Amino acid sequence: MTPTRPVILIVDDDKDTRDGLTHALSDTHAVLAAESADRALGILNEREVDVLLSDLRMPGMDGLTLLQRARAQRPGLICILLTAYGSVETAVEAMKRGAYDFLMKPVNLDHLDLLLQRALHSRAVESENVSLREQLDRKYGLESIVGNSAVMHRLFDTIKQAAPTQATVLIQGESGTGKELVAHAVHRLSPRSKGPFVAIHCAALSPSLLESELFGHEKGSFTGALARRQGRFEMADGGTLLLDEVSEIAPAIQVKLLRVLEERQFERVGGNVAVEVDIRLIAATNRNLRAQVAAGKFREDLFFRLDVVDITLPPLRDRPEDIPLLCDHFLREFGKKNGKPVAGITPDAVAILAAYAWPGNVRELRNTVEKMVVLVRGNRLTARDIPPNIRGAVRDAAGPGATEPKSAAAPRGDSLADVEKSVILAALRRHGENRTKAAKDIGISRRTLHRKLREYRQTASNGEAGHVA
Repeated sequence: MTPTRPVILIVDDDKDTRDGLTHALSDTHAVLAAESADRALGILNEREVDVLLSDLRMPGMDGLTLLQRARAQRPGLICILLTAYGSVETAVEAMKRGAYDFLMKPVNLDHLDLLLQRALHSRAVESENVSLREQLDRKYGLESIVGNSAVMHRLFDTIKQAAPTQATVLIQGESGTGKELVAHAVHRLSPRSKGPFVAIHCAALSPSLLESELFGHEKGSFTGALARRQGRFEMADGGTLLLDEVSEIAPAIQVKLLRVLEERQFERVGGNVAVEVDIRLIAATNRNLRAQVAAGKFREDLFFRLDVVDITLPPLRDRPEDIPLLCDHFLREFGKKNGKPVAGITPDAVAILAAYAWPGNVRELRNTVEKMVVLVRGNRLTARDIPPNIRGAVRDAAGPGATEPKSAAAPRGDSLADVEKSVILAALRRHGENRTKAAKDIGISRRTLHRKLREYRQTASNGEAGHVA
């Protein structure tokens, strides 16, 4: 079957430009053309389009307004602007409105072809991960796995690869990062999804009680054992067992657990009959289990049995670009739950939340947004609604000396992309290479800044000059 060619919509009031770009791109793309922004919006209503390639200055509606309206109509649309004129203000404004990139006229066709390849590949990868997230959401509520950062893309890929197998999974991460939700996702996307999912928090029980909870006990095996009782292993037969905080299991029980993993059978407490089980084991811990082994607190042979597929969840401070998505998700959840249809959250509030370190990770952010929704007086969350302790921590961390970006005209001879690059690199230098602060300074998302830096590094590796942090 012949693969579908990407659809590009060229918008320019100059016929020669439209015809030239159409001729250059028609071999590898399906090309549509419009002489005005209004006509382009009409086409977007009628046809699926992958890339909008638009002139910036046109009679009537200009390219920036078209960009904003087109992305409101088609949020996933890739938008590239063409211009013979440019300024820093225009570049920053277009980035805020979601432009993928800029090209100066006359267009370098080789550069345009490379840019289109990169943009379409990036969107294909993002679309695949969005599809996986939607699949996960249909299976189980996964608010703590909301994210579109590179590290979360890798997490979704690992879940997708591990879930259909029988391999034991070890999930490591700080408290509040969503380890149990990842365990649910692995179970729900596995062939065992129709079987039971059983969880036990190992740190909450004494060693003797944990042994009985895991393996069950026979009648009369200890004081109070009035009847035979199934343990969690038997309850999870045919399904998945999650051992949460597995690092806290006492050495004697670690030995018995190792045997279950090796032989898939055990005896109940006080019994001598082997009980066979068919389970998939998932272990979770907020400690570094390898370090626990090195310290002599966890058996090395058991560690190797558990560490077949290792999933390490990143702390929220390492993926601040996901905070706007999480805020939006929690805002809708708690707005509906509390009967307060909050319309949204202001950019300055998001910037403060993105700059906070979140020691409690996603769980802390979730509780914070719930508090803000419950106490908000208006129809949008603002910086004033953020708890004072968070605002104070961000203010203290920022320190004195932050400055607003200076406006300036684009130097003659520089492309708009060059000006954009200089603005971004200057902001990074101004904030000591702190990417969160630099993105906030120039009014773009940290995700956009990361993408731009990756492109600059790729350009530099191909032999073009320019230092990129």
